[in-house]
Amino acid sequence: MVSVLNSVDTGHEDLIHSAEVDYYGLRLATCSSDHTVKVFDIKGGNHRQIAELRSHCGPVWQVAWAHPRFGNILASCSYDRKVIVWKEADDWAKCYEYGNHDSSVNSVAWAPPEHGLILACGSSDGTISILTCNTALDTWEAKRIPNAHTIGCNSVSWCPASLPDASFDQSVSKATPAVKRLVSGGCDNFVKIWREDGDRWIEESRLELHTDWVRDVAWAPNIGLPHTQIASCSQDKRVIVWNSDNHVNWTPTVLNVFDDVVWNVSWSATGNILAVSGGDNNITLWKENNDRQWICISNDSNPPLTSNGAEKNL
Repeated sequence: MVSVLNSVDTGHEDLIHSAEVDYYGLRLATCSSDHTVKVFDIKGGNHRQIAELRSHCGPVWQVAWAHPRFGNILASCSYDRKVIVWKEADDWAKCYEYGNHDSSVNSVAWAPPEHGLILACGSSDGTISILTCNTALDTWEAKRIPNAHTIGCNSVSWCPASLPDASFDQSVSKATPAVKRLVSGGCDNFVKIWREDGDRWIEESRLELHTDWVRDVAWAPNIGLPHTQIASCSQDKRVIVWNSDNHVNWTPTVLNVFDDVVWNVSWSATGNILAVSGGDNNITLWKENNDRQWICISNDSNPPLTSNGAEKNL
């Protein structure tokens, strides 16, 4: 059973579109259609607003925390076509602004810290921008993936930098470098995987099964196992989990068909539990059992459901 541990009165004056807890679970960032980003201290179950960041001139769709090895850094993206990177020194302030998209920027995601301070941004103009910070010079470089998705890109997520443990996969050595990859979902109904190749990004795989706009994608954290998973959700009311052993051949599993559009998917830190939220105003938690079936574990009052909707004993 999922229960509410705490609630935060954000004071936002319009819809809240994103709420993200930092790496240590001590701070909460929120953003809203009221054009603001807010930061709260949530230590000890209490909450206190410590910053209200105003620089966007449109609804702010998403916020994302960078890894703490780079300091307290937060990214936000907005309908105003801007991506803003905020940094806390004595106070929170804007440290970088990227405004080269031609339409709403819908998603931002920080790369694994092993790659450096790198931010991916997906936009309704169909492009994905990769913003890389030279932390020594405090300068930023931008690369673009043009025409990533026709009509628009709705979500981006990075592949974990960690490699499979050599005890599970003998082909892996400690000298093997981690390849930069990311996954995106768009209004063309596709899930696409991109790989860095020299100074450009190439489309490595195109995953086709959704029949409507893909609203969110999430690459599962890797704990050393020799396979990788991606979750995607769509306006077709389905959540699909994609599995691969080599990043080339992907096998889809329809986790569930929901009663309404599905907006968000998010993995637990260990990558074995998937949270799903949608237009039915419900949040469900799903876990894969030993029979490779996905079971809803978030509601003990009803019999657990497998991925095909049948009742099953745990």
